[in-house]
Amino acid sequence: MDKNYVVLPCNGLDKCAGCITREIALILKEKISCEIICPVFYRVADARYNKLANENQLIVIDGCNTRCATRLASEKNLKVYKKVNVSEVAQKNNITLSKELKVGEDEKRVIEIIINELLQENQNTSKDLEIKFPETLDYEIYKKDKFIFRLPKNGFYFNENDCWVYVDGNLARIGVTDYVQQSLSDIMFFNPPTVGNEISQFDEVGTIESGKAVFEIISPVSGKIVRINEKLLESPEYINENPYEKGWIADIELSDFESDKMLLLTFDEYFEKMKRKVDEFHV
Repeated sequence: MDKNYVVLPCNGLDKCAGCITREIALILKEKISCEIICPVFYRVADARYNKLANENQLIVIDGCNTRCATRLASEKNLKVYKKVNVSEVAQKNNITLSKELKVGEDEKRVIEIIINELLQENQNTSKDLEIKFPETLDYEIYKKDKFIFRLPKNGFYFNENDCWVYVDGNLARIGVTDYVQQSLSDIMFFNPPTVGNEISQFDEVGTIESGKAVFEIISPVSGKIVRINEKLLESPEYINENPYEKGWIADIELSDFESDKMLLLTFDEYFEKMKRKVDEFHV
């Protein structure tokens, strides 16, 4: 899964539709490893659930037109990613829900319809948010003693914090430059940003750590984190091997690149700055 979700079902367990919302939440938890917000606990102890809801995509599932889950989300000022109303889905598909609390065959059909729609929507969204990154890159190289510093020429921008961004439409991929990985030496840990988080230009989006130092990754652009390079969790050394290809950090859905670009460096501008840094500081 490229996105992290949290589900808020309604609390109407005295009605069949409410029981269905619980079943849907449990199935989603199993299929997409999402968290479930308990509406009862949320009303009395909201600190943990506020954090979950604000850091992930919130799916609200109402059982009926009372819309108690939607109203709770509104009371807590939560940003809702997707709303589902079980009774409306049943009516739309000419399914009559039981007056009993038991989930029968008709109710299972409603559950299946809703689950399939949610999973299909997620798959389509993931495909839409797939960045087209070049298969091969053309590098300019600067050498200092035994060290080689590569910098990709085309389509890349850089910030003063030695991080790069490659833009494809409304999507961007970010990472650190060769100067960073050479300065840190063997990178041992990668602490990623949270998928779904909204970030501003120059926000921290994770850290990488070697025996020498911890480096804060500063985002060149603003937007929403849609994907991280999960391979780095097990193999952070990919950043040392190639910080532009195998060692990229995250993909971002851009919010205002035209404004962000005004504060970024082109290849020529950053290459000159990098050479000065290497000559003056690199050991």
